[in-house]
Amino acid sequence: MGSSVDASATETDGDTTETDIDVDADSDTDDYPPLSDSCPFSEGEKVLAYHNLRIYPAKVRRIEFQMNEWKYFVHYLVSINSWDEWVGMDRLLKFSEENVQKQKALGKKQGIDKNTKPVRASQIKPKNFARGKKWKNDCVTKEAIPVEKLVNIQIPPTLKKQLVDDCEFITHLGQLIRLPRAPTVDKILKKYLDYRIKRDGMISDSAGEILKGLRCYFDKALPVMLLYERERQQYQEAIANNVSPSTIYGAEHLLRLFVKLPELLFHANIEKETSKELQMELLDFLKFLQKNQSAFFLTSYISSA
Repeated sequence: MGSSVDASATETDGDTTETDIDVDADSDTDDYPPLSDSCPFSEGEKVLAYHNLRIYPAKVRRIEFQMNEWKYFVHYLVSINSWDEWVGMDRLLKFSEENVQKQKALGKKQGIDKNTKPVRASQIKPKNFARGKKWKNDCVTKEAIPVEKLVNIQIPPTLKKQLVDDCEFITHLGQLIRLPRAPTVDKILKKYLDYRIKRDGMISDSAGEILKGLRCYFDKALPVMLLYERERQQYQEAIANNVSPSTIYGAEHLLRLFVKLPELLFHANIEKETSKELQMELLDFLKFLQKNQSAFFLTSYISSA
């Protein structure tokens, strides 16, 4: 995708920095992970994985022993830039004829055929991103999107590290972001609007539309592609009575949106000239996030317990 960080998810393709663990020589042998022979799946193995109440073909990329159980970093084979994720053994099945039939039966029950893919960009149709530019209704693509057709959003290096740290806290350390966040996404967008008016003396109509579009994208994308598995229960508890995610979540989840934006924008009917203007506005917003990184982003998360 056009972004220089692929979070497809945002696990950054397994490039997450590993943490060194000091082992006490006198510790009980029960603290050591079991032999790899006891692990029911292997790296590189094709499997079937549960995702959003459906079953999809996937490949095991990495295996780790975390919190007294095996964890598997899987890549969904049918998705386009979908979020790779860490899952437990309870969400994996061997790729066998019996389990393939189970996959088909579940797909039929959900009213989908065997080629249906996980929820992705083409299924998110928020309001116009730029003035007068409507979303296509028939933008379901079945092949990988050529990189040259994606809006190139260069995420600053310090924000890339923020994404990696975010992944580390949640997927490896089992921690969460305390909700509601302060400042929220809504307030960050308002701060940016004030910043632009103070800097430029005014803000163009198109820039204002882009900020509205960012908020709309965030609210619609968060539950389907901006959450790690560990965060889903927290989301169900935090979002109630039609509360908008942008009034609860903050900079950490907003930054994840920029990893997915190139794919999302591919499905919008945006003219080339408008696309260039959009790219410049998004880059300016990212620089604003970077400038205020210490004020907007957390440096530590809370225990998921």
